Amino acid sequence: LCVVALPVLFKQALENTDTEEGKSVSLRCELSKADATVVWKKGEATLQASAKYEMKQKGTVAELVIHNAEPEDA
Repeated sequence: LCVVALPVLFKQALENTDTEEGKSVSLRCELSKADATVVWKKGEATLQASAKYEMKQKGTVAELVIHNAEPEDA
């Protein structure tokens, strides 16, 4: 018996989203496999859950909420 693990692919990639400074913004992507591990990065830096960054994942949908958005979050 040979089992081949398929790679996790993006079914729906991130899209650019505009928001006003000081507001919250939500970024979402959909994956081909439920509950796959998602790591959110800004450049080379891995984002960590905090009062600023909220990470959610339900099934195949991963979401990053940025609270109190600033121009540096672009």
